[in-house]
Amino acid sequence: MPELSAGPTAPPTPPVRLTELLAREELGLRGIAGPPEAELLWVHTSEMADPYPYLLGGELLLSAGVLLTDPDTYVSRLVEAGAAALGFGVRPVHEAVPAELVAACDRYGLPLIEVPPKTPFTAIARAVWRLMAQARLRELRRVTRAQQALATAAARTDPVPAVLHQLAAQLEGRAALLTADGEELHAAGRTPAPGVRAALTRLSRVVAPAVRPAPASATDTLGTTHLAAYALGGGQGLVLTLATERREPGDHTVAGIAVVLLSLLAAPHQGADAAGRSAALVRLLLGADPAGVAPLLGGAEQWTVVHARRSGGGPVDPLTAGALGAALGSALVDAGRGRDAVRVLVPGGGRLAPQPGWTLGASAPAAITALDVADAQAARALGRAEATRTPLAVDAPISGLAALLPPGPAAEHARALLAPLAEPLTETLRCWLSLHGSWDRTATALQVHRNTVRQRIGRCGVLLKTDLDDMDVRTELWLALRQE
Repeated sequence: MPELSAGPTAPPTPPVRLTELLAREELGLRGIAGPPEAELLWVHTSEMADPYPYLLGGELLLSAGVLLTDPDTYVSRLVEAGAAALGFGVRPVHEAVPAELVAACDRYGLPLIEVPPKTPFTAIARAVWRLMAQARLRELRRVTRAQQALATAAARTDPVPAVLHQLAAQLEGRAALLTADGEELHAAGRTPAPGVRAALTRLSRVVAPAVRPAPASATDTLGTTHLAAYALGGGQGLVLTLATERREPGDHTVAGIAVVLLSLLAAPHQGADAAGRSAALVRLLLGADPAGVAPLLGGAEQWTVVHARRSGGGPVDPLTAGALGAALGSALVDAGRGRDAVRVLVPGGGRLAPQPGWTLGASAPAAITALDVADAQAARALGRAEATRTPLAVDAPISGLAALLPPGPAAEHARALLAPLAEPLTETLRCWLSLHGSWDRTATALQVHRNTVRQRIGRCGVLLKTDLDDMDVRTELWLALRQE
């Protein structure tokens, strides 16, 4: 049966192979029972007679056997809980790993590791976390290289075949674009094994928009071949299918990037004006001079920059980010990385609505030549929204009494007043004043410790030679910051 999901997912950190841990000579670990291959998702230490209720699966469980009385039952419960391996520390409780425990691990197929007396359990946990960090770094580097390669392919004159070719090369498999009827439009990569093409066609029907409700993706296996299907956006019923002989950390992210690119590239044919606008935006996103791009978009058109994070925290995959963009009315989405904010470029200056499950910060409407300023506004607005726990914050343009100040003299006075401050002091002061001097909320908005905020604000007071507890001083500084 295929596995369905709302989008590509992955564990918080890449798994660590048990063989990598055993290869760390400084730990002195030795595999004495069970299969040598296992993947570790985390480390847990327990001396309970039955730790089953406290295991999530995938753990390397470390124990000195303090309450070990029935090895067979103990091991069977670990296997039932999904533990990946058992590390048994000898001494001071046991002089050697009990033979009954070794036999039970062999019987149930649970890897058993002997931990020598001089190796603390914390050293093993630290080694696993380091291996996970190294694996994550390798994954991020691989995803970054793949993203650059796919973006380059998307800029070619034959973008859809080029993206499929690059995707197949990155995943070392086959990539194909199918219609809702299963017809193969484009394909690249290795010739699939017999039966794979038919299996992919069947899998594509699982995510085809004709199915209601349809999942965003589905995976399956055929022998040793891993199969995957992803529904593309655009309302045409297109499906990306993949067939690979292996799965590596980061594959889900690379596939998600390709899905977003192909959804944009395979969208319904545009008129000449729309095509010119899309080309201009692509140039802008690739670093072109906004002044040179603006004529293609219409110099008077306004744009709103939106920064967003999931309300519950955590990273966002490209498919989820693309869905947010669609809800806001834009396909121009930067999914970010890790805890980085998702950024969406929304045409027009209309009113934005909060989105369930997201915290949003929006800029004031800006011309295409002022997107850098709008981007900074959106970042500040998102920080304020997170600090005040509101679903949407908008960096409104200057209005009211502040708008009555002559812009030239006011800006000149603001520059002179704030001249002693440099980043990050200026931004910290701006955020602190906007949140009414709250240390905790400012720390949340800037994602720093509250003591860091106190130190920075104290430094601002020293450099400005003023009392920041004085409301008149705060008011003048706030007006000056708004003039920047």
